Amino acid sequence: MQLILITGLSGSGKSVALNALEDSGYYCVDNLPVKLLPELVSFLDAAGYTRTALSIDVRSGNTLGELPLHIADLKRTNIDIRVVFLEAKTETLIKRFSETRRRHPLSEGELTLPECIVREQALLGDIADLAHHIDTSDLSPNALRSWVRDFSGLDQSGLSVLFQSFGYKHGIPLDADLVFDVRCLPNPHYEPTLRPMTGRDQPVIDFLRADADTTKMLGDIRQFVENWLPCFARDNRSYLTIAIGCTGGRHRSVYFAEALAAHFRPRTPVLIRHRELA
Repeated sequence: MQLILITGLSGSGKSVALNALEDSGYYCVDNLPVKLLPELVSFLDAAGYTRTALSIDVRSGNTLGELPLHIADLKRTNIDIRVVFLEAKTETLIKRFSETRRRHPLSEGELTLPECIVREQALLGDIADLAHHIDTSDLSPNALRSWVRDFSGLDQSGLSVLFQSFGYKHGIPLDADLVFDVRCLPNPHYEPTLRPMTGRDQPVIDFLRADADTTKMLGDIRQFVENWLPCFARDNRSYLTIAIGCTGGRHRSVYFAEALAAHFRPRTPVLIRHRELA
């Protein structure tokens, strides 16, 4: 059975992610108490469910600390368990709570909303270390649905690598493990014919390939990842997110993410995300 466990910060889009998986044919359970996880998974596996998605978060209260142990136990069975951790910038979460007028699960007592968010981040820290992260700060619901569906179909035979392009003017992604800055390279944005295009369009690709510095930096980044990927794998990681940033996140970073993904795809499970194109 394939089991996807959705967790993360309140307001980060867990319901959207769970609904996307339900629409894709997963049997879904929201707000599952942590103590029921082993029993429910055992029942669903015996009953023949092949694709299941569960949502667990701080609403589980004091039992939340038991979740990493349950995840470790499930990984030793025949269950293909994948953990997705959704997060967003504090100012984004505050805005979402303000718009929906919903209460934060930790708002009982005298904590302000920003204090609740900080507290929640601390409570979920051990779980976050086990998961594939998705920063939803700048994502539309449709983009999040698409990313979650892509993740659900990813081969989990080893370390999975995600190459993500982004624009620095919109901030560095929270889910990045490695960040490379390609803003020093020639910018297609200043070529009138290339400005409306992206790094996936052939004229932009030809423009960047013709630049010696671009070719050298691509080779250097590729070699760095080649050298250190085995080390990340030995660290028992399941996911590694490599973010490449340029100014707007539409040309150079997109080209680099696509080129790197094409290079590593034959030997490593790979995902591509273009945040500013989403």
